[in-house]
Amino acid sequence: MTDQYKEPDRTAPRYRINRMLLLNKELHARFVEKFPEYKHLSSEDFKKIVKLMNTKIWENAVESRDGTELPEGLGYIFIGTCPPRKKPAHDPIASIKYGKKVSHRNFESDNYVAKIFYTNFASKYRFKDREVWKFIAYRKFKNEVSRTYPENWKMYTQVDNMQRVSKIFMKRVHRNIGTRINKIVTEDYNEFAL
Repeated sequence: MTDQYKEPDRTAPRYRINRMLLLNKELHARFVEKFPEYKHLSSEDFKKIVKLMNTKIWENAVESRDGTELPEGLGYIFIGTCPPRKKPAHDPIASIKYGKKVSHRNFESDNYVAKIFYTNFASKYRFKDREVWKFIAYRKFKNEVSRTYPENWKMYTQVDNMQRVSKIFMKRVHRNIGTRINKIVTEDYNEFAL
């Protein structure tokens, strides 16, 4: 087996997934039909508001350890710290430069990797077909995670390869219940008042 790195053909045809845009005039028309008090809102303003809300959601997920809860009980988004891959990831830029396969090492984060998790397991109200829901982060969210993760990678929840995400949320729920009970007990408790 050779260690030589074959540079990819940058002029070769590429396969791109066709994406369906949900922010269209049909969605705006259905929104105005459901909420007629917002009929003065143009389609462009509607798109700006939705994009601003999405930006606030992922900014909160990046800034907080526990991530963020999506509106309407649709689930949670959080960033997890995962152990490194078993197969080494190749750094294409350095490999092209040196002509050999060069492994990419995350020295800034002690070889740990950031992953964006979406779960709807712990949502308060179960909704139909929740098992088939999928979350795909868009480019700005991914870029922000990759930019901020090496700076404070120890802040995020550590997720093992064989650990279920639901277990993390169950621990968090029990921890929150315990702190609320301790707070209630310590506020009202007076050992001398019988």
